[in-house]
Amino acid sequence: MAINLATKYSDQIAEVFTRASFIKGKTAETFDLTGVKTLKVYTPITVEEVDYDRDGGLARYGDVTEMQDVVQELTMTQDKAFTLTIDKGNNLDQNLVKNAADMLRLQLNEKSTPAADKYAFKRFVTMAGTIAESEAKPTKSDIISKIADASQALDDALVPDDNRYIYLTSEMYKLVCTSDEFAGVDVLARQSIAKGVCGEVFGMNVVRVPKSYLPDDVYFLVTHKDAVLMPYKIADAKVHEDPVGVSGALIEGRHYYDAYVLGAKCGGVYALVAKGSTTAAPTFAEGGTLSSTTSGATIYYTVDGSDPRYSDSAKVCDADDVPAAEEGCKVRAYAVAAGKYPSALVEK
Repeated sequence: MAINLATKYSDQIAEVFTRASFIKGKTAETFDLTGVKTLKVYTPITVEEVDYDRDGGLARYGDVTEMQDVVQELTMTQDKAFTLTIDKGNNLDQNLVKNAADMLRLQLNEKSTPAADKYAFKRFVTMAGTIAESEAKPTKSDIISKIADASQALDDALVPDDNRYIYLTSEMYKLVCTSDEFAGVDVLARQSIAKGVCGEVFGMNVVRVPKSYLPDDVYFLVTHKDAVLMPYKIADAKVHEDPVGVSGALIEGRHYYDAYVLGAKCGGVYALVAKGSTTAAPTFAEGGTLSSTTSGATIYYTVDGSDPRYSDSAKVCDADDVPAAEEGCKVRAYAVAAGKYPSALVEK
């Protein structure tokens, strides 16, 4: 006769490893989108100084002009939700291993938080003020030099020294730790104080993130806290016990959020990406038309001097368009193609 061996199910569950948000607390909280779906942010345009004219009559300070401004439109787009039930009978038959509150926490940690972080990282890279291409994948012999280039770019953009963050994958972090410049010097661990931060390099707080969090072909991302936004308008998570139609617990959650780079402070966001992953920058032909060598690229431009990557006055450039700048302004343009990051900004 057959021997039937007993089977036992554990009264403990095995959870996958999870991490808290890598971005929370590292973005600006300056702008409030409560009560609106779209927020328009005004950036005043200052004027150049002139020599004071003692004999200039009423124009001693120069010609009077009305202060102009540019507008960036921030629209909320990410409205995510989830729902689960834990049937009372099923839970009783499984040794009550699925506590509703614990299962809600599990859902948030495994799905909601990582999804929001990954979305924000992609938005920050796509909207970065500088998207630099690396001729080759960084190595331990040149990773420090490439990070120094990022630091220099922020310095040149007058970005404050404090609240700078560099998001590195573990692979890139390893290169930094084993590079010739840092070998044997515990610089990264020296200031491991803030939660989610593992030291400093060139005055930037190092945040080590899983490779799956940063977008494809991105080696690292640098942001200044005041240059990026990640507003949450709704962050609901609740457990209903024995609601109508359910014998047990009903778990529901909703997250309404988005992520942006402020155009006025875009110099505080720098991404290093793989060669060939950005769109070719548009060029001006003799007749004034614009074109990009990247197939299928769409070109956006402004004629009021504002940055078309962020300005709500940006227009799509058709093949026969000849953009004409407003008086005292430049035509500014960039290109973007599907599957590639936006090009550098050009102007004429």
